[in-house]
Amino acid sequence: MPKLLFSKIRIYEFKDLIRNKKQLKTLDVLLSRNKQKNDIRCVLVQKITSTSDADSRRLENDKFKPKLEKLLEDKYYLAAFRNFLQSEFSDENIEFWLACKEYRTSTSPSMCSKKAAQIYHEFLDPTAQNEVNIDYQTREKIKRSMTNPDLSCFEEAERLVFKLMERDSCPRFLKSAAYQNAKKKAMGVL
Repeated sequence: MPKLLFSKIRIYEFKDLIRNKKQLKTLDVLLSRNKQKNDIRCVLVQKITSTSDADSRRLENDKFKPKLEKLLEDKYYLAAFRNFLQSEFSDENIEFWLACKEYRTSTSPSMCSKKAAQIYHEFLDPTAQNEVNIDYQTREKIKRSMTNPDLSCFEEAERLVFKLMERDSCPRFLKSAAYQNAKKKAMGVL
């Protein structure tokens, strides 16, 4: 159902609304003119289904931003991101992610069990020095799976930590001098 928006509107503002009609898909105006120009008018605006120009420009810019996954595949960017996280005192996130990535390549069951215990005690144990920030349910689920760990036991925590880095640390990293230097190294400029 369309929303009714009530506001005081001057004639020149109303004309601007009409001129900018391309931004609004449907604009029905109900005017009740009295003696003054500053009467309260009612503007009926139906829900816009297509994206606006600003939204489409933002989406285009996001396409050209490097994704964290792609950055971590390159050794220069990985080293720069690691150093950046160390400078922000959150390097446990990348260390945990890399340890999980290495853990998934384990082949022998006895080695898996040892590595799983090591990862748990280093990053997930509540008394760990490099404890990562994950929710209680995920932590408990992993704790229960430590009796018989498989290659996917850290997947959920790894995904949570990756999303945290992607949303929180990566945007700051992309604005940092460390990223710019790594970009130059990767391109062979330095």
